[in-house]
Amino acid sequence: MNIRVVGIASIGAVVILPLVIILWGVPQYRVYKQEMRGAAALAEARQERQILVEQARAEVEAAEQRAEAIRIVGEAAQQFPEYRNQEFIGAFAEALKRGDIEKIIYVPTEANIPIIEARN
Repeated sequence: MNIRVVGIASIGAVVILPLVIILWGVPQYRVYKQEMRGAAALAEARQERQILVEQARAEVEAAEQRAEAIRIVGEAAQQFPEYRNQEFIGAFAEALKRGDIEKIIYVPTEANIPIIEARN
């Protein structure tokens, strides 16, 4: 009888113990899995926020550099009036190279006023 009790107890342990472990472990695993999903979502949100912050900083820095460049060009235009003429000539030359200009018409001027009457 003692052997039967031990046999039944061991069979019960083999069947019941894994069942108890499963019944306890599955809910625990689900909670753990949900925590890991939440932590991953939080880490992703933090990373996305950090990317947006860095992009905003880069845009601010670029805007500041553009403003500085505009200020420098403005000062150069005030200090050196021929600067604008040189910029125009450079842009005109680039347009000629690209083929954007098909025809050039020369209009003679005096003091930047076109001469419309021919003189002898």
